[in-house]
Amino acid sequence: MSTPAPRTASVRRATSESTIELELDLDGTGRSTIDTTVPFFDHLLTAFAKHSLTDLTVRATGDTHIDAHHTVEDTAIVLGQAIRQALGDKSGISRYGDALVPLDEALAQAVVDISGRPYLVHSGEPAGYEFHLIGGHFTGSLVRHAFEAIAFHAGLTMHVTLVAGRDPHHIAEAEYKAFARAFRQAKALDPLVAGIPSTKGAL
Repeated sequence: MSTPAPRTASVRRATSESTIELELDLDGTGRSTIDTTVPFFDHLLTAFAKHSLTDLTVRATGDTHIDAHHTVEDTAIVLGQAIRQALGDKSGISRYGDALVPLDEALAQAVVDISGRPYLVHSGEPAGYEFHLIGGHFTGSLVRHAFEAIAFHAGLTMHVTLVAGRDPHHIAEAEYKAFARAFRQAKALDPLVAGIPSTKGAL
């Protein structure tokens, strides 16, 4: 029996606003070394790596003296690109995943389809959440914005729903953990799947 090809990727992106270097292994154990210079985003990406069983290394610098937006967005773009690259032709994957994850009073659901068709449906956050500052300078709006960038560049269909929640930190973390658990299921290699799991023959 042949050994499956490594599902790894290394991507670098440099613009006038940020420089991102990212490495990942989809078949890892959840180890991570993350420094985006945006501490709360580091926290979210660490949770993503741990709960998706993806080994992840991120080194990012950017114009955070303006705000965190560019660095978070560009890191999410690169993460999406690396996921797409590491998935290869997607042969043998489960393709679909869903998870319902609590964090104290917060409860989030995520459903992922590694479809090749980028789409994000994101709902349930309380009114005004997008204006909350979390960890000093990470705004609530960046939760959705990062999901949009990941979905688009990885080619994922994602539905992320906040079912309940009050604390802004808990809401963001529950959503990222739910996404991680759903993605973990979707990327998993299924021994019962022969070839690409699509009637079209491509994802």
